[in-house]
Amino acid sequence: MNKPLRHVAFLCGALMMALLVQATWVQFVRSDELASDPNNRRVQIEAFAKPRGNIIVGGQSITDSVQTSGSDLKYKRVFTDGPMYAPVTGYFSQAQGATFLEGVHGDVLSGKDGRLLNGPLSPLTGEKPRGGDVVTTIDADAQRAAYKGLADLNAKGAVVALDPRTGKILAMVSTPSYDPSVFAGMSSEEGDAFQELDRDEDKPLSNRAIREAYPPGSTFKILTAAAALEHGTITDINAPSGIPAPYQLPLSRTKIGNVVPDAQCDKVSMKTGMQWSCNNIFLDAAHKTGKEQIRATAEKFGFNKEQFTPVRTAASSYPSDLDQPQTALTGMGQGSVTSTPLQMAMVTAGLANGGKVMKPYMVDELRGHGLSTIEKNEPEVLSQAVSENTAKKVQEMMEYTVSDGTGSKVKIDGVTVGGKPGTAQHGADVNGERPYAWFVSYAKQSDGSSPVAVAVLVDPKDMNISRSDIAGGRLGAPIAKAVMEAVLKR
Repeated sequence: MNKPLRHVAFLCGALMMALLVQATWVQFVRSDELASDPNNRRVQIEAFAKPRGNIIVGGQSITDSVQTSGSDLKYKRVFTDGPMYAPVTGYFSQAQGATFLEGVHGDVLSGKDGRLLNGPLSPLTGEKPRGGDVVTTIDADAQRAAYKGLADLNAKGAVVALDPRTGKILAMVSTPSYDPSVFAGMSSEEGDAFQELDRDEDKPLSNRAIREAYPPGSTFKILTAAAALEHGTITDINAPSGIPAPYQLPLSRTKIGNVVPDAQCDKVSMKTGMQWSCNNIFLDAAHKTGKEQIRATAEKFGFNKEQFTPVRTAASSYPSDLDQPQTALTGMGQGSVTSTPLQMAMVTAGLANGGKVMKPYMVDELRGHGLSTIEKNEPEVLSQAVSENTAKKVQEMMEYTVSDGTGSKVKIDGVTVGGKPGTAQHGADVNGERPYAWFVSYAKQSDGSSPVAVAVLVDPKDMNISRSDIAGGRLGAPIAKAVMEAVLKR
């Protein structure tokens, strides 16, 4: 072979080798990267090529897949009672992607999870596994009661209900909400519908139950009481406190009064202070207990850490860099402390469960085709936040608040109920920043165990209601009662 031909042969061999190397690199090294590339149309076509598994509530599917026309994306997602369940399901859209359970358990729902293979020969035969189902812990009646309660008020807000014994999320509602079905496809109309929701000042796409944190107001007093009792600041909840009303903040000339007449709160016991939500009692308890001890107790209940339900939540906050006046203000849930509705439900549930906080979760099991269980979630202890003795004392105060105090609207005949209303300032009324209305509560069974704890948040900013009527006991208690009754009837 002459020299020019050898050069040509060498060049062709080198090019062939380069092609083989590149093909190997693409197929084995970059395969995952290319498969997840949002610009890879083949991946999107495959994702919508077959019906998706479903999300289950109370034995019934609240999702489905329907065929589309005029597109190479064969199926799109539809949702039953979409606005009511959107904070649980999230959305699954051909154009917008996936969120919440639709996103977190996307591999199971799409059939990509390796545990869904029909047998060891499936990869060789090319048989595609069917999508699996996500079975939730949601109680359909509790969810409906929570959604109806907020919708009837035409309010922004959120409701979270937990089973204190297990941590199961029984209800999770956020309003205003949206229907994930209206933008599940690729049409221009569906794209416009999503953009309108995304631009809406009321933020219907935001999950207020787990993704937004608010000042908890007087509902935080149950945690302040627990911390003060646990650390020995208070030993007798019935003993007169000697704390005057109004209360002068430490190192400050500012005095904090009460919603009820100050004389009604002057030097009263912690139990009476809880009954009438006396700010002076809890301001002083927080100041004397100290920021380190309050923060340590708050963190045992879940503050300062994201939770995974499995959907990731925002972290509620009890800051570390507080001075003495700021520490005192946290005692009444004001100042720098913030909480998601889920977090306040966790605090309430933990106290109802003898001080033991269970990890919150909303997926009971993952199922393959044919109802085979591929993963089962079990209750898990998050922490023993306070002793059982401390929890019982806080329960006594919360139950007294319902039977003889500001939480009376949550009473249920024949059932022991503990509760605490709250009103949380987050700006000046003159600027249109009306306070949030909160309510937290739990119900007990005859054996003393609690099957349900609830946190309700109502933002009355756009409601046609007077400032004097904005109170957790008026707005939140009826919703909490309806949710608890739904669970108790089950």
